[in-house]
Amino acid sequence: MTALTPALSSEARNLHWLLTDLVEEVPGLQSVAVVSSDGLLLLSSDPGRHDAAPAVDPSRGPKGSSADLAAIVAGLGSLTIGAAKLMDGGGIKQTMVAMEEGSLFVMSISDGSLLGVHAAADCDMGVVAYHMALFVGRAGHVLTPELRSELRQSMEATR
Repeated sequence: MTALTPALSSEARNLHWLLTDLVEEVPGLQSVAVVSSDGLLLLSSDPGRHDAAPAVDPSRGPKGSSADLAAIVAGLGSLTIGAAKLMDGGGIKQTMVAMEEGSLFVMSISDGSLLGVHAAADCDMGVVAYHMALFVGRAGHVLTPELRSELRQSMEATR
């Protein structure tokens, strides 16, 4: 573990553990990011960010960076929220984009925060969605404004 990890609150360490568990349990995940409502990266699967984060091959994610994934997730989240408002569709629960060479999943966590996953083309989409829902269910009630602030500061400190 890095010197930063013990300084994190137990809630922050728990979210890191949940992210690690998500990546380890689901085959085919290439990059994972938790993004705040204002588009800032809170947690990532980039191995250089925190030792508590899973070791995912960064060359396999979008341009090799969860920061890039975070920007994509924030943009897609904003687009789908706008579409839902125009269509009187209510809140967005999940968005999925199937591409020839992979899939992108975005799921709402709480207060506008989002979980984004870039997965391989041959992933089992049902398994990915199920495990994302488990993460959201476990993370949503602890992702308070205070914890989001702590996670942002932690991400900025590792740059």
